[in-house]
Parts: sequence; C-alpha cells; structure tokens
Amino acid sequence: MRVKRGKITKKKHKKILAQTKGMKGLRTKSIKKAKEALTKALTYSYRDRRNRKRDLRSLWITRISAASKENGLNYSTLMKKLKDGKIEIDRKILAEIAATKPETFKKIVEKVK
Repeated sequence: MRVKRGKITKKKHKKILAQTKGMKGLRTKSIKKAKEALTKALTYSYRDRRNRKRDLRSLWITRISAASKENGLNYSTLMKKLKDGKIEIDRKILAEIAATKPETFKKIVEKVK
C-alpha cells in the first residue's frame, strides 16, 4: 500500500518558514537554509537567556558599588555589613534604590555603619 506524505511535509516546511520570517535571503525561501538558521537562532536564544541574568547581576553590582562609594563604603564592605546586620535585601532592589532614591540608599548605608 502506498502512503503519500506530501501534506505532512508541506505542513512541516510551512511551520519552519513561518519561524524564520523576517530573516534575509535564502533563510526565508530554502527549507534547508531555514532549518539551519532556525537551529542556530534557537541555540543562541537559549544561551543568551542565561547570559542576560549574568549581565543584569553585573549591572546591579556596578550601580550598588558606585552609590556606596559616594557614601564612603566600598561594595564588598557594604554587602558584608548588610549580611551581618541581617538586612535581607537583594541586589536587584538595592540597585533600583541606589539609582532612583539616593536619600533612601544613604539611610540604608547609615544604618549599616
């Protein structure tokens, strides 16, 4: 018995081409090139979702460091004193406070000192 798979293949190909919409050249026309481009794009997006977390943490540390130096402490000393003082505030929130509300950040530093 003969099985015709044209419908299924066409559906798969359309799905791949839809995912590569917006890319240039053969990546949007050729199935082979589109598949390669899609594989790479998905790999990079997976990797970079993790790298974004790393980059943001680095940014928060830089902001906290700059704000704490203005108040007479360096970053590592500030974080140690926060931990010893049992003040549980994460770097993301601390960086936000340092950037938007410097007077509140100054109060935190004074309490830690």
